[in-house]
Amino acid sequence: MLTDTHTHLYSDAFDSDRDEMMQRAIDAGVTRFFIPAIDSTYADAMYTLEKEYPSQVHLMMGLHPTSVKDNYKEELAFVEQQFLKRKFVAVGEIGIDLYWDKSRLEMQKEAFKFQIQLAKKYKLPIVIHCRDAFDEVFEVLESEKGEGLFGIFHCFTGTIDQAKQAISYNMKLGIGGVVTFKNGKIDQFLNEISLDHIVLETDSPYLSPTPFRGKRNESSCLALINKKVAEIYGISEKEVADITTENSRKIFSI
Repeated sequence: MLTDTHTHLYSDAFDSDRDEMMQRAIDAGVTRFFIPAIDSTYADAMYTLEKEYPSQVHLMMGLHPTSVKDNYKEELAFVEQQFLKRKFVAVGEIGIDLYWDKSRLEMQKEAFKFQIQLAKKYKLPIVIHCRDAFDEVFEVLESEKGEGLFGIFHCFTGTIDQAKQAISYNMKLGIGGVVTFKNGKIDQFLNEISLDHIVLETDSPYLSPTPFRGKRNESSCLALINKKVAEIYGISEKEVADITTENSRKIFSI
C-alpha cells in the first residue's frame, strides 16, 4: 500500500481523464490520497472530489502562500469558517514562497502563523510549502515550536542540515519527484535520515519524476518515487511503502 501525502487531484489538469488517472494510481498500489488546499476558489472542486472517492480521498484546508494577496484576511476567514463546518485531516498547504514575489513576505508570515495556531486549536498537523524561504519558514516554526506543532515539510528540497532542522520541529519530510532528478541533490544524503521521518508524495500534477519530468504528474508515479527511495536506502520497495504509509498514519491519524 502506497500513500500519496500531497496530490492536487482536483486540478483542472485532470478534468479530461480523472477517473482513468485515479484507476491507474490504484492499480499502482496507491490507495490513500491526501489533498492540500490552495484558496477558496478550489474548495468546491475539492469537495466534489471527496464525494466521488470518499474512502480514498482525505482533504486538508488552508491558504497557500502564493495565494496570499491583498484579500488574504478574507481568505483566512474562509479557511476558519470551513473548520467550523466540517472536519479536515490537516491545515495545508501553508507556508512561505519567495520565488514569485518577495513583496508580501510579512503577509505570508502572518497567514502562516495564523494557520499554525488554527492547527494547534484543532490538534491537527500542518503541511508546509517552502520555496526560496527556508530561513523565513524556520523563523516562524521557531516561534511556534512545541508539543502542538507537527506535520509535513512538503516537497523537501533542502540540505541535510535543513532536513535535521525541519525534523527538530516534529516535521516529516515529504519526498517527491525531485528525489529522482540528476540535480535534485537530496538523493545524496537522504539515507542519512531515518526512514521514520519520511513520507512520500507526488504533488501532482506538478514535479513529475524521471523519466516523465516536464510532463503532467499523477499519483500513479508515486511507485517510481517509492522505487528510487528503496534504492537509496538499500531496502525493498515494500518496506519503504509500509514504513512511509505508517508514518502518514501517525501524522494524519487515518
